[in-house]
Amino acid sequence: MDVLREFWTLFAGGFAVVVWLVRLEARGVSNAAEIKRLWTQRKEDMEAAKHSRDKSDRRLDEIGQDIKEILKGMAK
Repeated sequence: MDVLREFWTLFAGGFAVVVWLVRLEARGVSNAAEIKRLWTQRKEDMEAAKHSRDKSDRRLDEIGQDIKEILKGMAK
């Protein structure tokens, strides 16, 4: 019992360090999951942007062809 009375501050400090390390590990795991989610979201966003650009490019090509046909008709 005397050992407990003498070293209770060390035991409390050791317990606090263990709790802090557990919380730190939990935060690391949480951050890793969030990073993975963000990379997945980024991939989806990049695919959506590519699809949108491709659609816009096709539409611009169609408009360009229409303009060429109109100009050919005006030249005749």
